[in-house]
Amino acid sequence: MSHIQSIDPATGAVVWEGAAAGRAEVDAALRCARKAFPGWAALAVDDRVAAVQRFKAVLEARKEQIAAIISRETGKPRWEGLAELGSMIGKVGISITAQAERAGERRSDMPFGAAVLRHRPHGVMAVLGPFNFPGHLPNGHIVPALLAGNTVVFKPSEMTPATGAAMAEAWAEAGLPEAVFQCIQGARETGEALVSGAIDGLLFTGSAGAGAHFRHLFADRPDVILALELGGNNPLVAWDGDVEEAAAIVVQSAFVTTGQRCSCARRLIVPDTAFGNDLVEAVAHLSGRLLIGAWDETPEPYIGPLISSGAAAKARAQFEGLVERGARVVEPFGSVEDRSAAFVRPAMLDVTGVSVPDEEIFAPVLQVCRVADFDAAMAAANDTRFGLSAGLVSADDGLWQRFVLESRAGVVNRNRPTTGAAGSMPFGGLGESGNHRPSAYYAADYCAYPMASFEASDASGNMGALDGKLR
Repeated sequence: MSHIQSIDPATGAVVWEGAAAGRAEVDAALRCARKAFPGWAALAVDDRVAAVQRFKAVLEARKEQIAAIISRETGKPRWEGLAELGSMIGKVGISITAQAERAGERRSDMPFGAAVLRHRPHGVMAVLGPFNFPGHLPNGHIVPALLAGNTVVFKPSEMTPATGAAMAEAWAEAGLPEAVFQCIQGARETGEALVSGAIDGLLFTGSAGAGAHFRHLFADRPDVILALELGGNNPLVAWDGDVEEAAAIVVQSAFVTTGQRCSCARRLIVPDTAFGNDLVEAVAHLSGRLLIGAWDETPEPYIGPLISSGAAAKARAQFEGLVERGARVVEPFGSVEDRSAAFVRPAMLDVTGVSVPDEEIFAPVLQVCRVADFDAAMAAANDTRFGLSAGLVSADDGLWQRFVLESRAGVVNRNRPTTGAAGSMPFGGLGESGNHRPSAYYAADYCAYPMASFEASDASGNMGALDGKLR
């Protein structure tokens, strides 16, 4: 049996270690989940609601402890780990409301009785979690899936197993029936065993490349519901307004979580004017002032390290590849003195007139493109195979109306960071950013299927439909 570890990217210390589940262990977990499914699905919705509310209470009681695990394992500052844990807590109430609104029961009176709409769970759901939000993002699948009556087998990212283990402990303390929720640890081999097993749904958050793999893998398995929440090469068009405020929006869009959010702005599109020049300079200046440090340092940093030194090396190679293509360095991709190799400084490149790959750089790297007019800005914004998030910085209501009309993205913000999204709304993208199954409030849609029924208390009245039509 193989062994996995998670490493604090700021210090190199081991955060968690344990055995990775092999195919036999994965298959055993799936069999247990299958056995537990009928009983869990048969429970009244109110009983399942009570269970997830108990889970919420455990999260609230362990808030500081679990947030510290998230921060230490990912490198996120303490404030961001607490924010993620807060989102996990908030997800429970939002999911309960969404379950009732989008997947509840509806009855309409009919002459013969009633037309009834119910929603039924799929069965055994596999959830694969990402490293960047190791609690919040899988939680956004798990809670709705359990509310709907599914059982869940969850594999956290191999980079963040401690967070997954903490979630499993919280569900156990909430008193779920045995095998309704199971957490299996492991890397790629464990994930492959899980998705090739006897599952009824795969709920995945991760890279576009992995998402493309799963689309192909499940092409001949139409019985498996597939919900993909993937990355993006997200545009932020900054067109007018106060330069300082606009720069703050850009910095928060591009560099929060050290650029490790799927909704981060990767491309800054500005007019080739004095405003555009001033804004680029202001963003470069402001990004250089950001506090960088370990999760528990005082004063609190704005950003911490990338998830690993390997992630930093990959991002550096992508940055240098753009320079080789002709991009002009505005702010270099630099390391941080006296820190681990996972620490990097926010970087900026001017790629105006340069042919660059339509790829997501999952790091604090921002590409600037200058355009002549708003037509060119919209063309540049939509010139991507992705479609997760997009943003406009402008006081012009007319431009905003056009931006909303023409943008090809699932999250479109105005005068706010591209990373801002409400849990009470859907979250998902188009193209390579998803498969038209947005999560957050709409997760209830893919965690259950609709069942439509005509119902009468007895069989009377049916012969009447044949009157005059019989020999």
